[in-house]
Amino acid sequence: MNEERFLVTGALGCIGAWTVRNLAREGTPTGTLDLSQKKHRLQLLLSEGEMARVQFMQGDIAKLEDVEKAFHEFQPTHIIHLAALLLPLCKANPPLGALVNVVGTVNMFEAVKHAGLKSMVFASTTAVYGIADEYGSGKLEHDALLNPRSHYGVYKQANEGTARVYWLEDGISSIGLRPYTVYGAGRDQGMTSTPTKAMLAAALGRSYRITYSSRCAFQYGDDMAKMFIMAARASFNGTEVFNVGGDSVSVPEIITAIESVAPEMRGKLTYDDVPLPFPEDVDNRALTAVVGLLPNTDLLDGVRETIEIFKQALKDGRMTVEDAEAILK
Repeated sequence: MNEERFLVTGALGCIGAWTVRNLAREGTPTGTLDLSQKKHRLQLLLSEGEMARVQFMQGDIAKLEDVEKAFHEFQPTHIIHLAALLLPLCKANPPLGALVNVVGTVNMFEAVKHAGLKSMVFASTTAVYGIADEYGSGKLEHDALLNPRSHYGVYKQANEGTARVYWLEDGISSIGLRPYTVYGAGRDQGMTSTPTKAMLAAALGRSYRITYSSRCAFQYGDDMAKMFIMAARASFNGTEVFNVGGDSVSVPEIITAIESVAPEMRGKLTYDDVPLPFPEDVDNRALTAVVGLLPNTDLLDGVRETIEIFKQALKDGRMTVEDAEAILK
């Protein structure tokens, strides 16, 4: 089989939706595997025609039989595994978080092995690291010590170890990427989602308060999706997990960007003076060496596109005002 066929798990999440959008727009056959069938994030980003070209499959990645059924049905050549419960949900229900995030990833590697595929790309997280004080000043290096402080981070660290063992024992290559603070249409969950919610508030003309104040690496959803696709297509033999970098920006800088795009929001956006404990920036040179020059959308352009996507969705009914206000609560 020479034709690329991408299977994306977690396609109903933010990065997943952007990934499917990129693949659909280039005409690459794409299948998705999710337990939920709520497609509201995809509907923000894809046209009806683009959605029609995607093969949606329902299944639970915590059940190996569901995963292998999807592999058999779709016959993928490339795997991008993004499905996971985010930090707040892992904190609220650690056993479920471990089942989905850890067992689910083991099942994905098992299905890759049984299908005779040789590689997989998966999402890790910068939550595998400790707090900023442990690393000194400057960018977080590629080989910095892992010291997660949350169930979510521990589960993702376990997945990084799982990937290494599948390489050592079964010869399955893998690339893991560690997103940091992702923003853009579709980012409506997680502890660092409030900058995107401020952009949604701007589309509505509503006041909004961002829940933290820190400077951190800020990554546009479209850029993250492109990185996962690039990693899946990379000629790579072995196993490695990479930081993805991004521009290090502060919450006041984000607010300034929103106000530049939507001047009517001046004075309506505020933030809590609550610093996040994570390092402010990470070094992505190791990833660049493997996949090439990384996409990096300018903050102002990303904010502008996000607000425009929200405004258009509100205008044409793909998002109701009631849905938007529920996200902002």
